[in-house]
Amino acid sequence: QVQLVESGGGLVQAGNSLRLSCAGSGQILIPYAMGWFRQAPGKEREFVAGISSNPNTTTYAYSVKGRFTISRDNAKDTLYLQMNSLKPEDTGVYYCAADRLYSFIISTTTNRINYWGRGTQVTVSS
Repeated sequence: QVQLVESGGGLVQAGNSLRLSCAGSGQILIPYAMGWFRQAPGKEREFVAGISSNPNTTTYAYSVKGRFTISRDNAKDTLYLQMNSLKPEDTGVYYCAADRLYSFIISTTTNRINYWGRGTQVTVSS
């Protein structure tokens, strides 16, 4: 069983940056693909960024490409999301997820992903 805990959310002004962290426990995360998702009020949860168990493969949603960077530190069992040039439309609860299959992480559907954190709130003011 994998437990995931997000941190680093907060309230920032548009144009500023935040770095989210996701600490894993229960099992080492090296074999797992991981990803970040977000959910805005009244909207469905959506894919933001994914990173494979081979850390050379990353995927981004079009809306965040060039502004967000996903990375992982396998020695610390921690996933990161560096968010730059934040916009009000980036507001939402950000969730960390893990699954053995990278295809599940980057899929348009999220209901096959095995492990989720509880989320951290990011609010971007204009």
